[in-house]
Amino acid sequence: MDLSAAVWRKSSRSGGNGGQCVEVASNLPGVIAVRDSKDPDGPRLLFTPAEWRAFVDGVKDGEFDA
Repeated sequence: MDLSAAVWRKSSRSGGNGGQCVEVASNLPGVIAVRDSKDPDGPRLLFTPAEWRAFVDGVKDGEFDA
């Protein structure tokens, strides 16, 4: 998939120290793209909007807390 039009954004909870951050592009039709902010030319993960919403809801509900 061509992601050249992706507008990447970092979480507002990301620190400014260049740590463990991901960037998300949600401006593409029918897909949410995720990448490692430290490797912007590296691999990207693609999700449907429903898959991404399920993940975000799970994070908010503490589903992934250790």
